[in-house]
Amino acid sequence: MSRFFVGLDLGKSEDYTALVVLERDGDGYQLRHAERFRGRPYPDVVSGVVHLLSRPPLACASTLAVDATGVGTAVVDLFRRAPLLAQLVPISIHGGNTVTEDAAGVSVPKRDLSLVLHRLLGAGRLRIARSLPLARVLAEELANFVITVSPTGHESFAARRAGDHDDLVLAVALAVWTGERS
Repeated sequence: MSRFFVGLDLGKSEDYTALVVLERDGDGYQLRHAERFRGRPYPDVVSGVVHLLSRPPLACASTLAVDATGVGTAVVDLFRRAPLLAQLVPISIHGGNTVTEDAAGVSVPKRDLSLVLHRLLGAGRLRIARSLPLARVLAEELANFVITVSPTGHESFAARRAGDHDDLVLAVALAVWTGERS
């Protein structure tokens, strides 16, 4: 039976919200679906995701990893009230060093999300079909997603330049981190 991991990176009004669906394929993942949009009200985002996850092959075989950072807390509350068939994994992204879990969800360092994505790509365990409409956009985001270290040793994981987007990268990272953890 296939297992699907869905990543949802929530953007504020000026940023994109990104949704990806990865299918676990043995030891790796295949990106099956990617979309991004901006300006969509969060209740509409939730109803759209619930609708997507209610259809085969995603129904009852998927896990939804949602960015619960900032405004994500309220969106997670909407998902908890929705008729969601997927397992919900709220993930708060932080700059620390430790993964913690409580009743609200999981707190994960951005470094951990970034490194699992990098490791899977490097090992050829994450495949992105070039035929996907957003494959080129994701490739550009991946190329512009860098690790910088400040003079004090603080690591930062983000798009290279202000104005560049990393929403698809984070949506994929949420999905693969959850897949690797399960």
